Amino acid sequence: MNYTRFITAASAARKPSAIRVMTEILGKSSKSVLSLATGAPNPNTFPFKTAVITTDNKETIQFDEEMMKRALQYSQSAGLPELLSWLKQLQVKLHNPPTIHYPPSQGQMDMCVTCGSQEGLCKVFEMIINPGDNILVNEPIYSGTIHAVQPLGCNMINISSDEHGIIPDSLREILSRWKPEDSKNPEKNTPKFLYTVPNGNNPAGSSLTTNRKKEIYELARKYDFLIIEDDPYYFMQFSKPWAPTFLSMDVDGRVIRADSFSKVLSSGLRIGFITGPKPLIERIVLHVQVSTMHPSTFAQLLVSQLLYQWGEEGFLAHVDRVIDFYRKQRDALLAAADKWLSGLAEWYVPTAGMFLWVKIKGLHDVRKLIEEKAFKKEIFMLPGYKFYLDSSAPCPYFRASFSLASPEQMDMAFQGLAQLIKESL
Repeated sequence: MNYTRFITAASAARKPSAIRVMTEILGKSSKSVLSLATGAPNPNTFPFKTAVITTDNKETIQFDEEMMKRALQYSQSAGLPELLSWLKQLQVKLHNPPTIHYPPSQGQMDMCVTCGSQEGLCKVFEMIINPGDNILVNEPIYSGTIHAVQPLGCNMINISSDEHGIIPDSLREILSRWKPEDSKNPEKNTPKFLYTVPNGNNPAGSSLTTNRKKEIYELARKYDFLIIEDDPYYFMQFSKPWAPTFLSMDVDGRVIRADSFSKVLSSGLRIGFITGPKPLIERIVLHVQVSTMHPSTFAQLLVSQLLYQWGEEGFLAHVDRVIDFYRKQRDALLAAADKWLSGLAEWYVPTAGMFLWVKIKGLHDVRKLIEEKAFKKEIFMLPGYKFYLDSSAPCPYFRASFSLASPEQMDMAFQGLAQLIKESL
């Protein structure tokens, strides 16, 4: 893989921060070192001294004074070493990436912890995208990605999708504008990457099948583009076995994978992790060094202590409990939809995540219905146009979340919405 063609001039120009490098060195040094090097504040001046956090199985995580001093101090930009070590073992167990033992320059698997996967993804986009570049996406798209990518001035090319995600024939048709060898000629402007949420796509709730992933990966090899696998709902898949990931198929080192603990451990702790080829992960870490500097040390230590306490089996048992909860929530929303929206709307059953994507029949555009009429009745949904590149175009879809509402609230919301739909037709 020639990674230099995927890296912008700004990203290529990034150099290691001397202060951040010294922080890494000190993190590995013995206590006998006489350091007058860094500008780290003295933790004895911090007002927080100890903490005890109780988990749902009544176990505790204890931060004594020494641990608290570390938790409140600067730490390594790529993430705490012990957390990274645990996460690497998890990635090997779940995905067994072919690139684990590759030489670093040839795309060896590497990782970094980020302030939620969103921060990592923003840095990935800024590392790769120049104004005028072509990138591949599939509508409807997570609106956060649209807002992160559009200001970078690239051309977003939509690939058709259905309830099973991206349609490979649609991708093949769009790629036929180029010849495979065009990727070696910058003037041909071949697509730099495909961005996709493969499981429980937000907002559509669809998931890519194994065969489609294999077809897409082969097209990525043929036309030499990267795959950005944004998978925040990986740990919220309702049926087993889970389909293999793009990372598990990645024989070339062309997949950048974004994972998140936001949906299964805590959204407020802001802990995500990016996995991908070492030459690209290094660029992301250099950007972290001069922006957020590092994810919260406290949050990382808290998560790390929990994961080591649980072990992999304990973590995956917790994931199963989370999935059971959201499966029941999904089924409650589907029951409310069947009861009140049958004949008025259509939808398919989400395979992962926390959203139902609903198309109202007979209404060209639901903007006024959702944003004005339902809003006045204190029924809140998100109108579908927010998930499309052209947000001014009419859109008959809306997104309903089943994460927080009770079954009774879901029933009342869809009953009220059904009445508004009938009045609007």
